[in-house]
Amino acid sequence: MQTRQITYTAGSLTCQGYYACDESSSHKKPIVLVIHDWTGCNEFAKQKAEKIAENGFIGLAIDLYGEGKNGKDNAEKNALMQPLVQDRDILLARLRAAVDVAKTFTHADSKKIAAMGFCFGGLCALDLARGSDDIAAVISVHGLLTAPPMRKREKMTAKILVLHGHDDPMVPPEEVFALEKELTTAKADWQVHVFGQTMHAFTNPLANDPAFGTVYSPVASRRAMRMVDNFLTDVFEVSSIKDRAGDRN
Repeated sequence: MQTRQITYTAGSLTCQGYYACDESSSHKKPIVLVIHDWTGCNEFAKQKAEKIAENGFIGLAIDLYGEGKNGKDNAEKNALMQPLVQDRDILLARLRAAVDVAKTFTHADSKKIAAMGFCFGGLCALDLARGSDDIAAVISVHGLLTAPPMRKREKMTAKILVLHGHDDPMVPPEEVFALEKELTTAKADWQVHVFGQTMHAFTNPLANDPAFGTVYSPVASRRAMRMVDNFLTDVFEVSSIKDRAGDRN
């Protein structure tokens, strides 16, 4: 598997993404954008991109803050995230810039693009479904779900998978219901799976702050990643990891 930093631009911003792909085959592969949490394009996001590549796709961990910035504590992370949460048009432009660069990869099937986001990244993945027709599928993993104001689509073309912890204090049940209503109104092909006894950030082994609401759950994480794998298999119409890898063997 080949990995490398990818430098690209989003308007005047210089971004540092992380690319992972098995390039031993000329077979064109679906692309999965991995969208980071509020920290920035960190090791967790890069490891998820590598896991995506191991399964026969191209994994691209994108950079929404520019210059590979990472927040060092919760205050810095919030300061990096909030301007994008508050201006969803700028956020969408940065997401689309990552989609555009992914399409240029030599081994990429530019018509098969998915986006998977964690926490803040889950909100970003859903915004791609709301604001782009280039995306075949989006996955929100313990993501924020609030829709951007004044952006309603009559029809969302991306297939949508949302994985949520019932005890997530950052996303109460009424916000889950509001998303379900939004997606139904937009005639989306959607799924929402809720894990009981599960809080925010449940796939992140470093999450261990019950007072803040972020707690790793190995059981929920394992179940969620199986659902992600099955979802991508279905969306891209492949039957096994070997099929995804094409003729690499």
